[in-house]
Amino acid sequence: MARPTLRTAFCDRVGIEYPVVLAGMGPVAGTGDPVATAELAAAVSNAGGLGVIGGVAYPPDVLRREIRKVRSLTDEPFGVDLLLSPNFLHLRGATPPLAALKELRLPKAHVDAVERVAASLGIELKKAPPDVEVMGSWVEPGKSWAGSQIEVLLDEEVPVFASGLGTPGPFVDALRANGTTILSLVGNVRAARQVAADGADYVVAQGTEAGGHTGRIGTLALLPQVIEAVAPTPVIAAGGIAGGRALAGVLAIGAEAAWCGTAFLVADEANQPDLQKQRILDAAAEDTVVTRLYSGKTMRNITNPLIEAWEKEGLHSLPMGAQGLLIRDLEYSIREAGRHELLMNAAGQTAGMLTRKRPAAEILQEMVAEAAEILGAGLARRVRASV
Repeated sequence: MARPTLRTAFCDRVGIEYPVVLAGMGPVAGTGDPVATAELAAAVSNAGGLGVIGGVAYPPDVLRREIRKVRSLTDEPFGVDLLLSPNFLHLRGATPPLAALKELRLPKAHVDAVERVAASLGIELKKAPPDVEVMGSWVEPGKSWAGSQIEVLLDEEVPVFASGLGTPGPFVDALRANGTTILSLVGNVRAARQVAADGADYVVAQGTEAGGHTGRIGTLALLPQVIEAVAPTPVIAAGGIAGGRALAGVLAIGAEAAWCGTAFLVADEANQPDLQKQRILDAAAEDTVVTRLYSGKTMRNITNPLIEAWEKEGLHSLPMGAQGLLIRDLEYSIREAGRHELLMNAAGQTAGMLTRKRPAAEILQEMVAEAAEILGAGLARRVRASV
């Protein structure tokens, strides 16, 4: 059977067959490692899309190994997704240092709330063991965590870089000089204008339907506004795209590609516990909720009793970094108790469309074939109407 044809200018720019980009999904369920490891990224790239490693949690030396592992698994282009929010850009030794989180006096109201939540769920709070100061011990003085990771991308000549949070502005010149294509995710028009002005080659407009960190505007409302706001900078669509109909729809609106995460969360190659995969497969569209519980930023997850208990407390979350410190002992205690259904389970509203685990290549090929058929049928109708 002939392979479908579905190609855009983005495909030509980065050297891929189909305009589908794997979201660079980071750690879930307290595993420490990202969902989008080398295996998943390579599987998507080998199938004709653009695989992207979720590199945010990788120290520079581990990130380098993961990049080289991708290259051992595919000869096709791939990318790396990092976060450029302020907590990842602090210089080691600067004020305030990242290590200051260790000395942070957490608000008593928040600490008390965590204790109440744990008690309501029957979780015995235990002190998490001391961990390595990740964002200090692997970073040289005067450098930032993200900056050290970017140095690895430059050394390894990674074809595509995606900034999942923040603006790529500080690193644009170096990345462009290295021949790296720059993608930048945004959730509103203001941020889209900012990253385009700062030098992003592609703006990724992510609607609130998306899993993980997400904004408040729906994809179909956000996408055309971003396209108009940043023209002539091209735009990639994200949020709610897990099948061929949605892919055809965003391409018809004017996106040059689709950034897809939830569809690949249940791929065989996705580095995610089976429990979390099954909870996505069992979920309906309304079974996701946006919460700041896990990171301090708005994040869409499959709902669970922990999220519900936290939201009932009615407290504002702490900033990114501090919020993670606040719930560190709670997450550790949950894992120790074997209550893994309470851990982070990022997923988008398209979870309601997903019914089975299967290889990433099959997910991508079905999506592309359906989109090509829909768009091809539309073109045929327009041709007949003009005759």
